[in-house]
Amino acid sequence: MTAHASAQTRLDPVRTDSAQSITAIPDSVKSLKSNFRAFIAPAALITYGALSFVVPPIRQVDHRIHNEMTQHYAGFRSTIDNYLQFAPTASVYMLNLAGVRGKNSLVDQTILIVLSEAIFYGTTAFLKSATGRIRPDDSNRLSWPSGHAGNAFTSAEFMAQEYSGRSVWYGVVAYSFATTTAVLRIYNDKHWFSDIIAGAGFGIIATKTAYYIYPAIRKKIFRIDSDKRNALLLPTYRNGALGLLFTARF
Repeated sequence: MTAHASAQTRLDPVRTDSAQSITAIPDSVKSLKSNFRAFIAPAALITYGALSFVVPPIRQVDHRIHNEMTQHYAGFRSTIDNYLQFAPTASVYMLNLAGVRGKNSLVDQTILIVLSEAIFYGTTAFLKSATGRIRPDDSNRLSWPSGHAGNAFTSAEFMAQEYSGRSVWYGVVAYSFATTTAVLRIYNDKHWFSDIIAGAGFGIIATKTAYYIYPAIRKKIFRIDSDKRNALLLPTYRNGALGLLFTARF
């Protein structure tokens, strides 16, 4: 594996145009900065989940739902939720392979989902240990918030951000995957209802936060002014070696 880099004062027009899909900061990402209302719904989900620690009626809902599940589906066990949580993210990459473009380039999408997951796990890993809620099956004290549900909704919001502009059905499908994952965590006796509600809120906010801060991070990484954004990132193959070619105007 090799890497090559060079700088030049001018790129030909064809290369400049092809590079914009990789290096340009999309307007869709910028627009989220002024849309703080988008954070209200997931914040409400987190608030509901947090209140389950101090509001008895909310906690009673947890136990009521759990009792219903154990009464009617005591023997239910499934591992599909371990994989279904990643379905929206996998769908984004499959859509790219099929030639269906989202709001951002594949490079940007990859950074965005990694950033989203980092924010989610960085937040919830601490909360799981700090709250110490025991799981319904008594397996450990890492129940709140639900990691599977949170990851599923992180992934779902990612797909919705990228493709809902094309059709609302992309978002519907993504959130259907996430909701199914969350419900299965209850059926599998791994989480309380308030766990999955809070997990969903944390997951959505993690992705929205990633889209909010990404333009500044991206500009910092590439260090290219918006009026001079001429750059090219291409795979190369020479003498049996794979590599990357990065060319930019500084």
